[in-house]
Amino acid sequence: MVRSCEQEIPAWVCVGTLLLLIHSVTVSGAALKHDVALDSGATVLNHTMNLVHRMETLLALGNGSDVTLRVETINTDEVKVIQAHSLVLTLQSDVFEELLLSRNTSSVVLRETPDCAAIFEKFVRYLYCGDISLRLDQAISLHKLASKYHVWGLQEGLTQYMTQHLSSDSPTGHVVGWYNYALQIGDITLRDSCLQYLSWNLSSVLQSREWGFISEDLLLSLLQRSDLILQSELELYEALEGWINQNQPVRMTVESALRAVRYGMIHPQHLFRLQKHSPLMVKYYESIRDLLYLAFQFHSASPIQLAKYFDVNCSIFTPRNYLSSAWGSPWIINNPTRDDRSFSFQTQLGPSGHDSTKRVTWNTLFSPRWLPLSARSTYTELGAMQPTRTEGGRPRIIVTPATSSPDFAGVSFQKTVIVMTKQQGKVVVKHVYNFHQSTEEAGDFLLDADLQRRASEYLIDSSLYLHIVIKPLYHTLLVARK
Repeated sequence: MVRSCEQEIPAWVCVGTLLLLIHSVTVSGAALKHDVALDSGATVLNHTMNLVHRMETLLALGNGSDVTLRVETINTDEVKVIQAHSLVLTLQSDVFEELLLSRNTSSVVLRETPDCAAIFEKFVRYLYCGDISLRLDQAISLHKLASKYHVWGLQEGLTQYMTQHLSSDSPTGHVVGWYNYALQIGDITLRDSCLQYLSWNLSSVLQSREWGFISEDLLLSLLQRSDLILQSELELYEALEGWINQNQPVRMTVESALRAVRYGMIHPQHLFRLQKHSPLMVKYYESIRDLLYLAFQFHSASPIQLAKYFDVNCSIFTPRNYLSSAWGSPWIINNPTRDDRSFSFQTQLGPSGHDSTKRVTWNTLFSPRWLPLSARSTYTELGAMQPTRTEGGRPRIIVTPATSSPDFAGVSFQKTVIVMTKQQGKVVVKHVYNFHQSTEEAGDFLLDADLQRRASEYLIDSSLYLHIVIKPLYHTLLVARK
């Protein structure tokens, strides 16, 4: 008769047997799979879930426990007692192994912060069962425990979880908290993922409660970036004013933030209104008067004339990735693997008020299967684009001006193609491709995308959601005169 562990076999024997089995499968997994592969007539019986259930039961009932974990919450009298098994703990964590070897009693006292103590039982269960359920607000606490006790598999899994759940909804937001935590522990991967998410989805972040919790350092870091994706610079200024009103930072921080706003990208009529009706600008007018004066000069003079006297390559004259219609257009491509598509739209020639009424027409061509430029004929005798399609090609997008004009002198255009996706029910930026005037197309456009798959992470409801942004950049034509 087969006897259950709980009934007649001592629990410590069950734990040892189960853990040895787990260890042998983990260490020798490749060899076991190889043996199965050699025996073509073999059938694999998988009772892994039964094994996990037995381990969970041992933890819950404390059968055969040989160590008591006393989890004390720092600065409180709260204590949690967990009956555990030293063999499980030492196999999963070298930190636990050292603690258990140095103990003088059957108890081990662990002092944890309130957030870590609250989920410590969940953490221990992972050591037994190898799986864990968590909420967004528990990720940092679990990551702290995984790092403290050297449970590297859990730590890596939590970093991946946070990277993949940046767009998830939470009452007060979580990306800023994750960014600060990543900065604190030196997790570059998580830090950069959070910073990229905030930069690429800034418009939605500005409208969320999370914006008010951004630290001063993170705020100033974001304001320096040219790859921010948002509706307009005016939207950024108004959000900055709200952040300053909420956080009341010191004067030096306010001045640094205000001087990072690109006033040359705000239309003069809005600048006049801000000077009159923005309490923040009225209060700090003297701190940014030189920038406002330069912005009004920028909008009133010809860029060619301005470039003779000023460095127009500085940030105040450099657009970010603005989503408003003056700077580009959205483009939704249904069934993107079916055939080639073309699309035309207009943008203003440049951000200067002198050029804002001048329009440039852009022709965009998308093909799901195109050869590289070097392997195809691009134009006919009439100048029309001729796609060379091949089943071995990959997705391509080409953006070119429909006409040329003397007005283009001193202006170059950076083209940005933004690819949207849906994560946790929210539309967010998946990828950004940049290429310049001298290049017709982004060489790595959708290089790793599988558009054939309906559930592709690059598609929304089987469609490709793009937004094309044209960023006109002025260039200094003569040496600036002092």
